[in-house]
Amino acid sequence: MYISEVKVELSTRHFVENHILLQEDESLEDLQLKGLVIIQKKKGFRFGVDAVLLSHFSSIRKGARVMDLCTGTGIIPVLLAGKTEASEILGLEIQKDFASMAKRTITINSLQDRVSIIEGDLKDHKLLKGQGLFDAVTVNPPYKKKHSGIRNPEDTLAIARHEVALELEDVIMASKILLKDGGRLFMVHRPERIADILELMRKHKIEPKRIQTVHPTFGKAPNIVLVEGQKYGGEFLKWAEPIYVYSDNGGYSDQIREIYGDDRR
Repeated sequence: MYISEVKVELSTRHFVENHILLQEDESLEDLQLKGLVIIQKKKGFRFGVDAVLLSHFSSIRKGARVMDLCTGTGIIPVLLAGKTEASEILGLEIQKDFASMAKRTITINSLQDRVSIIEGDLKDHKLLKGQGLFDAVTVNPPYKKKHSGIRNPEDTLAIARHEVALELEDVIMASKILLKDGGRLFMVHRPERIADILELMRKHKIEPKRIQTVHPTFGKAPNIVLVEGQKYGGEFLKWAEPIYVYSDNGGYSDQIREIYGDDRR
């Protein structure tokens, strides 16, 4: 609902030294943001509204260093590059195929001076410490607990959606290592995990500071939650105004149209 496929011609900027950066099972899609595009699988894992909401929720200051954990195909670093004045954005991804797509997306968008993709495991604390400290960490982690629900038979989707390669505490621990004192963590997750999120954040000295719920429509329970925490922050929690995806008439709400920056209905 957010992207549209780009028709690529040999004369465009989407080719580097006459080498096509797309594989047969991939498409190039327009993010409708400052001309930015992203490589997506034609079938399989594709980014959703969660990534767009997280990029909107994240308060990134001018000149900030940002690390995006579980970056997948690099959607959040690309969106943040278009929406913020962060000086440096890194994305960390454990899956080789996703990391490759993210790296090629960065090249296509000529963002190499601001955005880098690292293939690696966020549980590798030596790797994390080697990246220096960050003003902000963003993360859209796997939502489902390791032994809950039916896993997708495709391993890449299972890893993206279930806590197969990591657990929620691994994400919080990695964030603490990466953040400067006073740095901010921005996470998108599911409401049913909110107790776990808040408990683990406090356990690892990242104080919950702001929560925003996302609801399908007014009167419906939230199906997405956005959480901001601060490393060694003081105890004060703010509830932001809820977001409603659809209005009473069935079209997209004014909030969503503002977030997406268009006139969708």
